[in-house]
Amino acid sequence: MPLPLKNGEVLRGRYRIQERIGQGGTGSIYLADDLRLEGRICALKEVEHDRTLPAKILKEAREQFLREATVLARLDHPNLPKVSDFFSKGSRDYLVMDYVPGKDLRTLMLDARRRKTFLREDVVLGWANQLANALTYLHRQEPPIVHRDIKPSNLKLTPNGLLKLVDFGLVKVLAPDEMTITVIQGQGTILYTPLEQYGSDSGHTDVRSDIYAFGATLYHLLTNEPPADARQRFLNPDSLRPPRQINSAVGARTERAILWAMALHPDERPDSVEDLRQFLFGQKDIPTRPRPASLPPQPFRISDALTQPPEIVLTWLAAGLMLLSLIATLNR
Repeated sequence: MPLPLKNGEVLRGRYRIQERIGQGGTGSIYLADDLRLEGRICALKEVEHDRTLPAKILKEAREQFLREATVLARLDHPNLPKVSDFFSKGSRDYLVMDYVPGKDLRTLMLDARRRKTFLREDVVLGWANQLANALTYLHRQEPPIVHRDIKPSNLKLTPNGLLKLVDFGLVKVLAPDEMTITVIQGQGTILYTPLEQYGSDSGHTDVRSDIYAFGATLYHLLTNEPPADARQRFLNPDSLRPPRQINSAVGARTERAILWAMALHPDERPDSVEDLRQFLFGQKDIPTRPRPASLPPQPFRISDALTQPPEIVLTWLAAGLMLLSLIATLNR
């Protein structure tokens, strides 16, 4: 394990390390003074590449990091921290970003849980609207930028109420065997990760992977409980409790939006964050789609049948009575 940077150490003759404020599997995040712009504080995201990678793949990984950093540096959105610089030192690469003051949403949710209460739905939906702004902006880039690690701890609320998505997603390079080598951040956080993002090959992720994590984040914020992870849900479809069973103050539309976003199969989720936002705020309804063939059949539940439109319920009841009558006749 490489040694962390020391407090007071200066990188690139410009960034003086104050302290380490975060740590992950591939490096640390540091608070630093910008010596060129007096009074400016920034955050340095460190990327320590996997030294076990073959030399050729490691070289491609670092080149890919630089390409991705160039893209991130061009982004400009109020709900994203500005990437102002990137550079390398030895085996490590660094992104320099605006430092975002304030508490992350995980901290606010845990504070509410300690008080034995819930975050207000209208407040959480206000944050959701800001997050949707950031994700819509990222997803509309050419090519689209998929974050892949949306979660409450990656969302910070500034003192003036502005939400910031403070960490960017995975940087990947395609190895010769068509497997994706992850360079930054692993595969996301399991509680918020859809099935298609599991394992080492995340080549099939798209904007709908972020939509799943968006829904899982709303679930956690509104219930104070982490959602059942996607693998557990695949094996046991009943393991995900509807949010209103935990927090009765959650609106029915909000619950439907969360469960729509968290559908196991990508084809059953909203096509875009904008679609999810419009449903969440009552501007459209969930479209009816055929069930993807790759999903296993779901068990029949009487509660599901009774939630269908009345004419469908009556049709099924009539069919059931006819079947019972036929069985009784045959048994005479």
